[in-house]
Amino acid sequence: MRLLALDTSSDACSVALQLGDDVAENHVLGAREHTRILVPMIRNLLDEAGVALGDLDAIVLGNGPGSFIGMRIGASVAQGLAHGAALDIVPVSSLLAVAAAALETCTEDTVVVAQDARMSEVYWGEYCRAGRGVPELAEEERIVAAGFAWQGAGAFIAAGSGWDRYPSLMAANQASVASQSPEKNPRARHLLTPGAVLLSRGDAVRPEQLAPAYLRSKVAEVPGARE
Repeated sequence: MRLLALDTSSDACSVALQLGDDVAENHVLGAREHTRILVPMIRNLLDEAGVALGDLDAIVLGNGPGSFIGMRIGASVAQGLAHGAALDIVPVSSLLAVAAAALETCTEDTVVVAQDARMSEVYWGEYCRAGRGVPELAEEERIVAAGFAWQGAGAFIAAGSGWDRYPSLMAANQASVASQSPEKNPRARHLLTPGAVLLSRGDAVRPEQLAPAYLRSKVAEVPGARE
């Protein structure tokens, strides 16, 4: 499969290109740099591989939740590229990408991803190890307070930026945290496998049908609101 993946929902600007079994990635930490560096990063990967957008099967987008501004940048670029090359977009949860990275290096079967949502809240997603290397969502992704305590049984891997941003979150869940993953931000390469699975299931959308998973919809409605 030939896929371009990108995620700008966090402080990381991340792009990956899959051509068959070969994967190339460019992952840069730089808050507020996404607008400047995203398109050049994509061009560099395509140029180095000697392929054009029209040669690909689809674009895989880290569709949030995450930074409202970052998500808008990623969605706009993905839509523009997809329109120009007549490609579909495969939206994949950015929290799932963090979960996939954490499960890759840990032995536990459950991972809870908490990404900073500002305002003393986190984007919360519970995932379980599943087949084909794609984590399975245990409960619907949501926004919870930074002092939220997990009610599940057993223990989990803590992943994402929210655990470090809000010590109260770790304190409330200390008894359930088996380990903390170093994965803080979504990486585009971890969007590729779930993107391929969803594409094979027919879950891609036309560019104009893309609906970013903001979760906190009122952020888009309040003038001057920043995330």
